[in-house]
Amino acid sequence: MPDSPSPAAARVYTAALVVIGDEILSGRTHDKNIAQVASWLGVQGIRLTEVRVVADDQPAIVAAVNALRTVHDYLFTTGGIGPTHDDITVDAVATALGLAVEVHPEARAILEGYYATRGGLSDARLRMARVPAGAALIPNRYSGAPGIRIGNVFLMAGVPTITAGMLDALTGTLAGGAPVLSTSLGCWVQESAVADLLRDTEKAHEGCQIGSYPFFRDGRSGANFVIRSVDAGALAACGAALSAGLAAMGHVAEPGGI
Repeated sequence: MPDSPSPAAARVYTAALVVIGDEILSGRTHDKNIAQVASWLGVQGIRLTEVRVVADDQPAIVAAVNALRTVHDYLFTTGGIGPTHDDITVDAVATALGLAVEVHPEARAILEGYYATRGGLSDARLRMARVPAGAALIPNRYSGAPGIRIGNVFLMAGVPTITAGMLDALTGTLAGGAPVLSTSLGCWVQESAVADLLRDTEKAHEGCQIGSYPFFRDGRSGANFVIRSVDAGALAACGAALSAGLAAMGHVAEPGGI
C-alpha cells in the first residue's frame, strides 16, 4: 500500500504575479515573464493562480500588492525596479507594507563594483539599491542590480533574461508542495461533443484537473486535453480513463496531443 502523502506534499501552495509597466499595457512590449514564472513555480510545487497587469502608477501597484499578498503564499512582481523615474515598484511595495525605503548596503556595494568600469555609480544607478526597509536581496548575475525579497513578496526585473536568473537563484529556497505533473491527449473531435465525458472523468478522479484546448486545423476541429495532478498514479489512471472514454465514443486519442 503506498504511503500517504505528507502534509507538506498535500498542501497546495499558491502564488500571484503582478506584471508592472505601461509598455505592457500599451502593447509596445510583449510580456514573456508570465509563462516562465508559471513554469518555474510549477517545478517548485507552487501554483500560479492569479496574474494582474498594472500601469506604472503607485496607487494601482499598492492596491494590487495588498489585494494579492494576503491571499496567496507568495507574490511576485516583475518590472519597475530599474534606475529611471518611472521605476516605482520599490516605493509602491514599501507603501503597501507600511515600510520606509532605504539603500541596502550590500546592494550598493554590488552596484559600485559592477559600475566601477562602466562610468561609476550615479544617483540614477543608486536607485537600484533602494529596498523596503528590512528586505533581503535576490542575486542577479546578469546586470548587477539585485532583486528584492520582503516577507512573501518578491520584486524582480522586467527583462525576461534577468528575471530567469533571479528565479534560478531562488530555486529550492521556497516552501512548496508536490510539483504539478501533466499529460496530454489530442483528439480530432469538437470540444462540445465530449464536454460531458471530460466533466465526468475529472469528477471520477480526485486530485486531477482536465483542461480542454480546442483548435481548428486542416479544415477540421480538434482539441487537446491536458490532465494535471500532483499524483503520478492518479494522473495515469485519469489519462487512461479519458482515452478509453473517447475510444468508446469512436474517437482515437493521440498521446502527447496533436
